[in-house]
Amino acid sequence: MIEIKNLSKTYRSSGKRAVDNLTLTIDKGEIFGFLGPNGAGKSTTIKCITGILDYEEGSISIDGIDLKEHPVQAKMKLGYIADEHFLYEGLTGRQYINFILDIFGVEEKVREEKINHYAEMFELTSHLDEKVSSYSHGMKQKVNLISQLSHDPEVFILDEPMTGLDPQSTFNLKKLMQQLASEGKVVFFSSHILEVVEKLCTKVAIIDDGKLIKVCDMQELKESRDNLEDLFLKLTSEAN
Repeated sequence: MIEIKNLSKTYRSSGKRAVDNLTLTIDKGEIFGFLGPNGAGKSTTIKCITGILDYEEGSISIDGIDLKEHPVQAKMKLGYIADEHFLYEGLTGRQYINFILDIFGVEEKVREEKINHYAEMFELTSHLDEKVSSYSHGMKQKVNLISQLSHDPEVFILDEPMTGLDPQSTFNLKKLMQQLASEGKVVFFSSHILEVVEKLCTKVAIIDDGKLIKVCDMQELKESRDNLEDLFLKLTSEAN
């Protein structure tokens, strides 16, 4: 579903190669964890996958569609929750969600049902018609989630998605991630909360200094009686 081949990205301002010859394949039905220390290249990789950043070398395809050759078609497959909020503060929550669903061409009847369903799930129904500028961090995160979930993406990319969410919303999001994977969709999930990654993910990739260090099958890790935190600390320490 996501195929990354020999991806490299260098920032011109610093000359730093933030992603260095990265190759990854993520299959349908996987919750795929993406881990690394601060500055390892996680967010840069995600921004390349979502088409926010260009890249000099390599290729990325989403469900068989090359991102550079057919950017719009590839991006229509994606739902993306960034580690920062990029919302239009002057809109209400409902207006912002509808704006996103307009972009993805979601039918009026379908969108109303989806918005109501997810707004109730994330306890935002009574606030949907308030301005985004009045929202807390967690409420903005909920609006982001509702807007992306409501267009029913094949690939759901989340960069630190639980920051600011209350415990019930965090629980609901984790259940949703599992549900999406059970439907054959992909959840690509970056987080510093290793316990959550360990419990949710089927596979995990660890990168450091832009380079892929390890891809780990979580079932095999459990059977070896090792744990993700020890493996992560050991590998990133050795890499430095």
